Amino acid sequence: MSAQVGPGRRLLDVLVGGLLLVLAAPLLAIVAVLVLVTSSRPVLFRQARVGENGRPFTLYKFRTMRTVASGPQVTAAADDRITWFGAFLRRTAIDELPQLWHVVRGQMTLVGPRPESAILAARYPDACRPVLMARPGLTGPAQLRYRERSAVPPAAWTDVERWYLEVLVPLRVAADREYLDRPTIRRTLYYVLVTGLFVVGLADLQQPVRLPLAAPEPDHSGH
Repeated sequence: MSAQVGPGRRLLDVLVGGLLLVLAAPLLAIVAVLVLVTSSRPVLFRQARVGENGRPFTLYKFRTMRTVASGPQVTAAADDRITWFGAFLRRTAIDELPQLWHVVRGQMTLVGPRPESAILAARYPDACRPVLMARPGLTGPAQLRYRERSAVPPAAWTDVERWYLEVLVPLRVAADREYLDRPTIRRTLYYVLVTGLFVVGLADLQQPVRLPLAAPEPDHSGH
C-alpha cells in the first residue's frame, strides 16, 4: 500500500483542486449564506483530523449539525442532530467542498482515505491503522461506497460507534487499499469524475453492508 502522494498526483491536486476551488467559489458563498440564515453561526465546522503519517490537522467543512448537540462521534443519515439544510448538504457531499482548500495546501489529496477524527482514529483496529499513514482524500472508493446510511447498525447493534469501528472501518480500509495499492493518475481521475457525477445525482456507488461473521454486540441488559 502506497502511503505517499507522488509528484504526478500532487500536480493534479494543485491544478484540479485549484480549478475546482475557483469554480465552486460562487456556490461556496451561497451555501455559507444559507447555513447562516437557516442555523446561525458558525458557518464552518472545525475538527481535529488525522493527516498524512498520523500528523493532525484542523479540517474545515460546512456545518450541518446543531451547535448545541452532542452525541456519538459517528453520524448516521437519520441522526436527529443534523439540520434540514445540513441533510441536503451531506446527501450531496456539498458540505465537503471547503476541503478543496486542504487539497491545494497539501494537507489532503483529491483521492484517498477519509480524513478520520483523532478520537475515532485512536480506537481503530490494529490491522486497519496503516491506512492512517496515507494522506487523506477529498473523495475515494470507501467514501463513495460506504456513506452515512451505512453507519446505521442493525437492531442487534445498539452502539453506533462500535458498529462503525468493527464493521465499517475494515470495509472502508479494504476499499481504500484497492486504490492505494495502485494510485495511478487514471484511477484518480476516475474517482474524481464519479464523485462529480454523484454530486449532481447521476452516479451512486453505495453498497450494502454485509454483516460480519463475528457475533453481534452482547446484550448487557440482563435478559
